[in-house]
Formats: sequence, structure tokens, C-alpha cells
Amino acid sequence: MVKIIIYAGLSLPFDEAKEILDSHDDVEVIYKRPIKRGDLGQALKENPDIIGIIDGVFHQNSSVGHKEILAVLDKGIKVIGASSMGALRASELDSLGMIGIGYVYDQYRTGNVASDDDVAVMLDSETLEALSEPLINMDYVFNNAVKENIITSDEKDELIKIAKSTFYPKRNYAQTLNSSSLDDDTKNRLINFIRESADIKKEDAKELLRYIANMLQETS
Repeated sequence: MVKIIIYAGLSLPFDEAKEILDSHDDVEVIYKRPIKRGDLGQALKENPDIIGIIDGVFHQNSSVGHKEILAVLDKGIKVIGASSMGALRASELDSLGMIGIGYVYDQYRTGNVASDDDVAVMLDSETLEALSEPLINMDYVFNNAVKENIITSDEKDELIKIAKSTFYPKRNYAQTLNSSSLDDDTKNRLINFIRESADIKKEDAKELLRYIANMLQETS
């Protein structure tokens, strides 16, 4: 029996996660709320083989520490990170054995982003619903909007400057666009583009689960 623990629920709801990676005869998958300091010590008592870190707390509680993850790796447990806290920690610990997956991880690994503020969101602590928009998603969408000639590079720079200057719990597309100098036609085109755009943190979370699913197939 392979035991897997996944910390998620914010970037990807549990029900959607289970559509990609769920328990079956030889695999037990345990989904837990976003990881915080001390959770890995408790997780070790469950003797997992694989731990996937997607979501974690940044400001509500102490974040999961590097030493905690290294202690898990030292026991031979695979630790994989993506999307949010997982991507950040993987970029810091990939040379020591943690595996990073996806766009957000690559952004941290290459130094294009450095702050945890880029992935932080305000959330409903009961439902785990995001109540603000992560900067990493906005940057991804605005860069693609430039490629599709929806906005110019200068307009993108203005939007990102506004978003960065906004405290993360209040950061969202509506506030950012309303504070910009974009004309109404450009705003409307951009709004339609945003509605059709991928949530990159969510896509990375799915990629992590598919990565684990492929690992299981290769070892079965």
C-alpha cells in the first residue's frame, strides 16, 4: 500500500483533486488543508511514502519550515511542491531533494519572482475559497494579454504596478483595472480575456497530481 498526503484545498478544491488522484486498492490518498508549521511532524506519524505540498498558510499561522521538509526528505519520503507554498519551498529546496513542478515553481526557481506575496491570497478559513487574486495569476494573464495584443507592454506594466502596490487581501482584477488609465474598450476586451484565461496556480496543482499519478503507474 502506497500512502500519499496532499496539502491543498485552496488552489484546487478537494473534489476536483480526487478526480485526478484518488485512493484505490493499492494507494491511499489523504487530502489535508493548507500546510502550516508543525503539520509535517504529525504527518510522519502516518508513515506516508509521498507528500505533495500545494497550498500553505503564509500569514495566518507560521509557514512550514525548511527544516521540517528536510527532516521528511531525510527519511526517504518523496516531497513534491507546486502552485503556491509548494512551489516556493521547492524552489528553495530542489537542490536538496524536493521536487518542483509547474509554471509557478519555474518562476521562483529562475528568480522572476521572489516574494511569497506573489502567491498569497486572502481566504475564507471555513470554505478555503480565495477572496483575492494572487499576483502570480495576474502577471501570467497580463503577459498573455500582451502576446494576444489585448494590451500593450506599457499597459501591462501599469497594471502590475497597481497590483503590486495593493495589499494582497484586497488585490483583484476589478480594483486593478478601475485604478488604471486603460480606456473602456481596452478594459472590456481585457475583462473578456481574463474570463477565458487559465488559473495558473490551479493548473500547476493539477500537474502535481498528474505527476504523482504517473509515478504510481511507472512503479506498478
